[in-house]
Amino acid sequence: MKQLVRFIKILGDSSRLSIIKAIGSDARSVSEIIKKTDLSQPLVSFHLRNLRDSGIVQTRRQGPFIYYNLSDPNLLYLLDQLALMAGLQDRPFRTDQHLQSLKTQAQGR
Repeated sequence: MKQLVRFIKILGDSSRLSIIKAIGSDARSVSEIIKKTDLSQPLVSFHLRNLRDSGIVQTRRQGPFIYYNLSDPNLLYLLDQLALMAGLQDRPFRTDQHLQSLKTQAQGR
């Protein structure tokens, strides 16, 4: 239970949720995340470190750039379900690419 509580606390920050939404189902560089979130570079870097340390995001180096992607893209679906339970009418984390990847995974089973 302690591990689950820690995971939920990591997700319980609006800046981190904005970063997760900005990453979506793609790999994004810090500069791309900054543009999509309007957060400062130090704040984005701070939260990315927390998300990486908790295993929510992974990194990949390509030349001088580091790209971040979600360790499990199903997190977007989970967050959409939580948004619906919280009374939001739209699904802020859903992307067409994510839905397509879920369909592809389902067909492979």
